[in-house]
Amino acid sequence: MTETTPKLKLSEKLGFMGFSTGSNIVYQFKSIYYLFFLTNVLKISMDVAGTILSLGIVWDAVNDPLVGFYAVNHRFKNGERVRPFAFWYAVPWAVSMVLIFTNFHASDTVTVIIASAAYFLFELLYTCVAIPYNSMGGLATNRDEDRRSINVFRNVGGCFGSAIGAVACLPLLKLFGGLDASGNLNDGSSLGFFKTACVMGLICIGGCFLHYFTTKERVQPVEKPEEEERLGMLQVFKMLYSYKPFLANTVYILFYGIINLFIMTCITYYATYVMHSTAAATPIQAAYLVTSLIMSALVGPVDRKLGRRKTMLIGGAFYIIGKIWFIIDPFSIGAIYVNAITMGVSATFTFVMFNTNRNNLTDLIEWKNGRRVDGMIGTADNLATKLGEAIAAWIMTRALSVSGFDSNLAVLPDSAINAINALLGWVPALVGVGVCITVLFLDIDREMAKMHAERDGAKA
Repeated sequence: MTETTPKLKLSEKLGFMGFSTGSNIVYQFKSIYYLFFLTNVLKISMDVAGTILSLGIVWDAVNDPLVGFYAVNHRFKNGERVRPFAFWYAVPWAVSMVLIFTNFHASDTVTVIIASAAYFLFELLYTCVAIPYNSMGGLATNRDEDRRSINVFRNVGGCFGSAIGAVACLPLLKLFGGLDASGNLNDGSSLGFFKTACVMGLICIGGCFLHYFTTKERVQPVEKPEEEERLGMLQVFKMLYSYKPFLANTVYILFYGIINLFIMTCITYYATYVMHSTAAATPIQAAYLVTSLIMSALVGPVDRKLGRRKTMLIGGAFYIIGKIWFIIDPFSIGAIYVNAITMGVSATFTFVMFNTNRNNLTDLIEWKNGRRVDGMIGTADNLATKLGEAIAAWIMTRALSVSGFDSNLAVLPDSAINAINALLGWVPALVGVGVCITVLFLDIDREMAKMHAERDGAKA
């Protein structure tokens, strides 16, 4: 085993934060506005747009294991496994991000084909930077305190990135001539989205490069590199999914993906059709992001004081509690803000906890099997997130389509409004119940104690 690594410097934690900022700019911008762009700018029907979104997410889930498997069995010339991915794929990823928000003014059929191809490319290149990055927390250090700190910095960076990707989008659209005086889309929205995507792509490149030049892989596998044997795909999946704590953490992440997509995507539709101004989404998203930023400083101390399981249960409870007022009165401005604020609490607790679990599980699986599979653990976790998003996207688009949603209507039928409200209220609340139940089967602290006890006994 690698000896205890040196305490991480602030500059390296800021490198993790920088990448998280850049990646969340893209992710949040895409999550909130891509479906809206397809239906309200490209004028693709909700059914077809939902199919593009769902298939793209499924494709992302399919390519996750391929990239992760490649990372497990590959070393770059400098001897590192994952860090160089951020350098080599930064520019292609940013370009693909711009492409998915480009209106080529083609026929309806060609528009659907181009949109699908661009989105598939985006998801593949996103995997090439996200999967390896998710492994870096376990490779940069083997100190649990530093790993938890890394994930706090990642979450803070995620808040800043989400703020840029969500809150700054509509002001940028207005700056680039894409919004009218009332804050709704106008004839210049296509060019406005394109220019906004260009700005965010450049910021994302900066985040990738900052991460690459400030971080380092330190944790080495048990076996010497020259003695490594290539692992088969089935062998790796058996190592992962036969271990119950890993399986429970995967389900925990899947639920997070479902709830996150519901909340972040539906807010734009709620603002547009319930509050009658797309720009009204900005302060709601800001309330969520400010809360998440504040909670980032608290989740570490809570985890140390109460333990992992209780901390995760607190996050799960806020998923449920925060929806009660909104379920009772979905047209209340106060209720939608409480919904957003409590989502900031629960999402932050969940994000930091499942990422810290991931780093611990890397060590636990190595303890059980004698082989580090950082890349595949990151792959499986990202796979769970994407499957959750695919499920949520299918439910959301089907619910809106069946309820009579039509972007060409100035006023939606009551059934469509009710569907939007349900997707922001009782549906994620039910998923929150699933989160709490899953946590009851996940005890990382006990598993880590068993591993350390065995290792201490072996040393003695």
